[in-house]
Amino acid sequence: MSKLLICGNRRLEGRVPIYGAKNSALPILASTILCSEECVIHNCPILSDVYVSLKILEYLGAKVKREGHDVIINANSIDRYDIPEFLMRQMRSSIIFLGAIVSRMNRAKVSFPGGCELGPRPIDLHLKALKQMGVTVKEQHGCIECHVEKSLKSGEISLSFPSVGATENIILASVFAKGKTKIINAAREPEITDLINFLNKCGAKIFTNKEGFVIIEGVSRLTGTEHRIIPDRIAATTYMAAAAVTGGDVLLEGICSRHLSAIFPIFEEMKIKTCVVKKQLRLWVEDRPRCVKLVRTMPYPGFPTDAQAVIMALSAFCQGTSVFVENIFESRYKHVDELVRLGANIKVEGKTAIVRGTNNLQGTTVKSYDLRGAAAMVVAGLGAQGETCLLDLRHLDRGYENIEENLKAIGALVKRIE
Repeated sequence: MSKLLICGNRRLEGRVPIYGAKNSALPILASTILCSEECVIHNCPILSDVYVSLKILEYLGAKVKREGHDVIINANSIDRYDIPEFLMRQMRSSIIFLGAIVSRMNRAKVSFPGGCELGPRPIDLHLKALKQMGVTVKEQHGCIECHVEKSLKSGEISLSFPSVGATENIILASVFAKGKTKIINAAREPEITDLINFLNKCGAKIFTNKEGFVIIEGVSRLTGTEHRIIPDRIAATTYMAAAAVTGGDVLLEGICSRHLSAIFPIFEEMKIKTCVVKKQLRLWVEDRPRCVKLVRTMPYPGFPTDAQAVIMALSAFCQGTSVFVENIFESRYKHVDELVRLGANIKVEGKTAIVRGTNNLQGTTVKSYDLRGAAAMVVAGLGAQGETCLLDLRHLDRGYENIEENLKAIGALVKRIE
């Protein structure tokens, strides 16, 4: 089992490149199943989740080649419709392949996905939408079997919650459906827009209207294209928190400031300085950060649930009391007990966490239970006194490329031990 040793209380200074977004890369990789020609994906992050996605594509019959941050995929030879359980269980986002496979093969067989344990994260919205499109769905023994008798149907699909995964699956399933499919209450995250832009480059006809509906006009085929993945806004937020907790001064390169619109007010309230020039963000700290009164996770353009853990780790060092309300996932406070082990003062009651800041966190051995919780442990370890040992880096490697080398480059004293 790998672990990360973090020597805390060292000021971070320097430049950090922000790579492509994991949450954008995964659905785009899945969508190449629909393309009849070669696709070249640039700025694709080197992550274990991406590795699993590429293995799924190869299993299905696609030809895959990776050259650094570029991935070349030719899915014209795909001839399978099933995904083995051992691949599905390695990442939660594997369910995104369902809509693409059904659209391409008119049938699919997958197991329930694995990945982070965030409590109930039902895929009922995905399956309900596919049923509305004429897909027969059977669930038994942890397996999902889908079958389309003739062809997928277009129509109006209303989501009870703006689920990112369900929106992506509906889009992928609708690309070849005759007529127009309208998604009401669709997710509006930047990663959704990136997927739409990719598909439109391949010949799809997808657009959003003023009401925020996603409308898909069915086409007969998709070609190939070249596409560059958008920057990872959650990775950017993590490095911002890491710099702030150490009283640092860092320059993030390759960001999209528009995607961070819900993050900037948090740092402003904490009295942390930021300055954006084109695709660069400078963040520096002149005094101990102050608390942020309320952080409430919401669908985009609200504060992202994926950033909650790292901002909570930062708030544990701030002056005053911060309140967090988690509205997306039931079990997204698993990092709290580990922060408390470091000396943080946090109380949880239902969806609410109350954080009373202290500047007396001490390094110890901690564990991660999910991807963003792992990042929170890194942030907390960087700010704590002494050495923090983060056990089991599988979750961290799913979403952060080369994080220890990036931190070393800006002055952190960290060491990975395999």
